[in-house]
Amino acid sequence: MDDSAQKTRTRGSRRTDIRRENEQLILRAAEKVFAEAGFGGATMQLIADMAGLPKANLHYYFATKEELYRRVVEDIFQIWLRAADSFDNAPDPASGIGAYIEAKMRISREHPFGSKVWASEVMHGAPVIQDYLETTLRDWTEGRITAIRRWIDQGQMAPIDPRHLLYMIWATTQHYADFGHQIETLNGGKPLNDRQWQAATDSVKAIILRGIGLSGA
Repeated sequence: MDDSAQKTRTRGSRRTDIRRENEQLILRAAEKVFAEAGFGGATMQLIADMAGLPKANLHYYFATKEELYRRVVEDIFQIWLRAADSFDNAPDPASGIGAYIEAKMRISREHPFGSKVWASEVMHGAPVIQDYLETTLRDWTEGRITAIRRWIDQGQMAPIDPRHLLYMIWATTQHYADFGHQIETLNGGKPLNDRQWQAATDSVKAIILRGIGLSGA
């Protein structure tokens, strides 16, 4: 490769890196603004100000507020989906469900705004992402239900309704994101520190696993 070709390739790589960085900057800012103001109260100008970018830059990456909003919601859901990879290759339910609970608790700590956006959207009847709930979420849920039923049929865990187990895990782990202010208030006005987060994760995991006839905490 000659020098000119190498320089062209380097410039292209830099542009790709800059695009990726700006996109992530916009998405993190949008998460916070949508979480605090809701879809109706959020504006592209507010998000641009939060990201520290000109408004025109937002429209370069995301043509409309709805497009940006859908991307924020889809991003947090994709993160949750990856957390459920533990189901697919787990040797037993304690390992699979236990790892899933741990991952969901970690996500609530690392992505609280994304979780709040999802919660607000669903509580308002999912006006923007109803199609997503009826396809991606439904298919994913059925897949996890199949895995849990297999463990039940094999006598590896208590015969519970898998759907309600999933609802319980979602509600409990996402509570730490969606109701973070309440938890902070009850924690003396301070966010949970590393030790407290670990204790919370261990407790949630132990309570749920014991409730379905497993030990693994």
